Amino acid sequence: MRKLESLKVLFVDDEIDFLETLIKRMKKRGVDVAGVGSGEEALDYLNRQPADVVVLDVRMPGIGGINTLREIKKIDPLMEVIMLTGHASIEAAIEGMELGAFDYLMKPADFDELFYKIQDAFKKRTIQKQKIEKLGVLKLADQKKGAKST
Repeated sequence: MRKLESLKVLFVDDEIDFLETLIKRMKKRGVDVAGVGSGEEALDYLNRQPADVVVLDVRMPGIGGINTLREIKKIDPLMEVIMLTGHASIEAAIEGMELGAFDYLMKPADFDELFYKIQDAFKKRTIQKQKIEKLGVLKLADQKKGAKST
């Protein structure tokens, strides 16, 4: 299992002060973290850099959080996304969960609660990747076994 120190988090929020505060606090905890201010920037970043967990604001100018989530899942279906909303938009949070978001939090989110959710999301992603790798190894072993018997 990958160590938590190898966790890579991308924060996506158009509130720059909030974004900078989150990044500073995560770095103090030893997390590899980046931040961008829009959905478009997030998709551009994720097409160039891997991330394990994305913390995504629901309401942003341009491409909103829900559409960004859809595109993130196309880039990497196993990438875990935590939705943040400051507008008590339960409908958007539910839609995000239906689209594969890991969880959602209301803004202003308690930092420790957010940090624990990020850790949980990372653990889920790690377990899913391990299962897929194990299945791939089993399939490869079965293919080799089948090739030997012919």
